[in-house]
Amino acid sequence: MSDNAKLTRGSIRGHLVTQTLPMIIGIAAMMSVGLVDAYFIGQLGSAELAAISFIFPISVAIVSLGVGISVGINSVVARALGAGDDDEAARRGNFGIAFAITLGVLAGLVLYALSAPLFRLMQADETLMPLILTYMKPFAFGLPLILAIQGVNGVMRGQGEAKRTSMIAIAYSVANWILDPLLITGAFGFDGYGVAGAAYATVLGWGVGAAMAFYLLRGTAIRFHPRRLKEADWVKSLRAISRVAGPAAFSNSINPMGLAVLTALIAAEGQAAVAGFGAGGRLQSFATVPLLALSASIGGIVGQNWGAELYHRSRSALVQAGAFCLIYGLSIAAVLFATGDWFAGSFSDDPAVIAQFTRYLQISAWGYAGFGVLIVVNGAFNAIDRSSFALGQSFARVFLMMLPVAWLLRGAWGAEAIYTAELMANLAGGIVAAGLAWYLFSKSKREEATT
Repeated sequence: MSDNAKLTRGSIRGHLVTQTLPMIIGIAAMMSVGLVDAYFIGQLGSAELAAISFIFPISVAIVSLGVGISVGINSVVARALGAGDDDEAARRGNFGIAFAITLGVLAGLVLYALSAPLFRLMQADETLMPLILTYMKPFAFGLPLILAIQGVNGVMRGQGEAKRTSMIAIAYSVANWILDPLLITGAFGFDGYGVAGAAYATVLGWGVGAAMAFYLLRGTAIRFHPRRLKEADWVKSLRAISRVAGPAAFSNSINPMGLAVLTALIAAEGQAAVAGFGAGGRLQSFATVPLLALSASIGGIVGQNWGAELYHRSRSALVQAGAFCLIYGLSIAAVLFATGDWFAGSFSDDPAVIAQFTRYLQISAWGYAGFGVLIVVNGAFNAIDRSSFALGQSFARVFLMMLPVAWLLRGAWGAEAIYTAELMANLAGGIVAAGLAWYLFSKSKREEATT
């Protein structure tokens, strides 16, 4: 194995901690951007907050595309390092970054052209459409920047450079925090741009993050260099990355797709329900940061050890990560159940919005543990080139459980049907994921015993 495959040596628990803690900081910083956006936009009024609630699942879906690309790059880089092929890891990492940027340009153009019909399909009413479109136009043109960040993150995570990836997230999050109050509500005599200001702050923050990403990449074993692009076999590299990235991107996009449909369903309950659901979802994203960080960090650990054929270390990482998901998920659910109404008051002073926000957390929070197990198992499956398993269980969670339950119960339960559907989908998804992981990693144990 390569000397750069540092995750194949030392304590698995130690690697889980040292890779996950920086990711928690980085992802928390990233997620805080959504909370800060929601706070300042909430000062503009409930219509603006409802508009952002429609935008939220689409923005998450686009970012999920980048996460999928990052997962694909992470997988091929980690396994190449584990197998001892540093040159191949560098070639595929460089190709992956260039591919991510190209995809960002194409996605931005498509989103810019299709924003209006897309949000009409989501049942956004005509009073909200102008607010939504003023956000989406600058947001679409910023997509190459966030895809560039995700491409570099994939190369770094494959090398086990979690601290550097967290520094990138912190850089563009801090830039966003500073710009949000100025560009949304205005300051120092400047009136601000309202909802559009949130998009400008996001894109400018991504610019800061992209610059930081390429700067930090220079300090790792794999640097971005045009020579590596010339050396790479583009067809083989694209096939290797896409085999993981394609299903991973779709798998990551399935949840926001389901969220978009749920938002359309809850729109029938009124703007207060949409605003409460959207704001609650942003707090939920922040509360599940440790689970998201663990799902992001486990790929490098499992991938490097799998590439080095140290299957027992991969299994150990997954078992320990799963135990953490259960303990943390249930603990944070209890906290949010007790304090949901207090958090709601930070987003809105509308009693109807506060009631919906609080009820959403009281119901959905008890599924966080199952959601954590699901995404951690998905991260492990992607790392070992079993992304079809991750895609299958993500698809089943949303389209075979979440959406049917929401559709069947909404007539009798109203908005609570949506919240219950999310809870049931997360619980079922966690159970299925644990079963699939046990099957696949037990199979590797039998194969290891025969060699």
